Amino acid sequence: MTSRHIALAVLIAAVWGLNFVLIHVGLENFPPLLFCALRFAVVAVPAVFLVGPPKVPWRWVVAVGCTLGVAKFGLLFLGMHAGMPAGLSSLVLQSQAVFTALFAAALLRERPTGQRVAGLAVAFAGIGLAAADHGPGGPAGAFALVIASAAFWGLSNVLTRRAAPPDALRWMVWVSAVPPLPLLALSLLVEGPQQDLRALADISAAGVGAIAYVGLVSTLFGFVGWSHLLRRYDASAVAPYSLLVPVFGMSSAWLLLGERFSLTAGAAAVLVIAGIGLTALRPGWAARLPRTRPRRPAVPAAVPPGQGG
Repeated sequence: MTSRHIALAVLIAAVWGLNFVLIHVGLENFPPLLFCALRFAVVAVPAVFLVGPPKVPWRWVVAVGCTLGVAKFGLLFLGMHAGMPAGLSSLVLQSQAVFTALFAAALLRERPTGQRVAGLAVAFAGIGLAAADHGPGGPAGAFALVIASAAFWGLSNVLTRRAAPPDALRWMVWVSAVPPLPLLALSLLVEGPQQDLRALADISAAGVGAIAYVGLVSTLFGFVGWSHLLRRYDASAVAPYSLLVPVFGMSSAWLLLGERFSLTAGAAAVLVIAGIGLTALRPGWAARLPRTRPRRPAVPAAVPPGQGG
């Protein structure tokens, strides 16, 4: 990879890591399900009128829109609203790699390599250590919601692999068009119309900024940039940079939100990042890193590895 593209990969990881801090800000201004609905509405409108049809069967668009947008992000926002720290959420959400492998084995009959099994075991140990560290200081239910969010992310990855969309950006825009109405309906049922109307009437600059960042910067800029890198380089050369997301997520939460960062949390982060690294990289990946000729992956990912919010 060229130095310019390395800088782009690091910038995207930083954008996605900081995203968890902006989710925290948004949740201070909106009920979680309403905030999630607004986030996807900003991504989908007016983009759906500009990108053309998704070029895959609509059942896959709806299925991934529900599992990724409604379930994955809805549970993540609910978990953080219930007390899950932003930095820890950025780390725990990376357990999606474990669930992706499990769903791929169950639904696609994919056989994981020994290296991937070892990586999943290491990452799972890190998640367990993070859970033990979080236990005395936060509600277990919030942690469980983020774990469930990671599980739905893994399922959406497998569904996307099955759908095999030919255009990653167009696919993401249409997937983002599915969640707003279901999330808004859930918000009205769970959070109540009065709370939603009050949040919209009292909207602040911080709330608008959080929606704009989470929707436009993190999703559209991050996804377009990551897809550009995947079109030029092997996934094995690009994927390792996604491991920086929890690093930026935990450090920005510590710097900007004052979240504690214990030695146990640091050890958990090392285990999760190392484990995901083993699962993401193919054997002999180092020999292929210098490859610079354009290359289009066979099946683009719906959401690049590491994009948490």
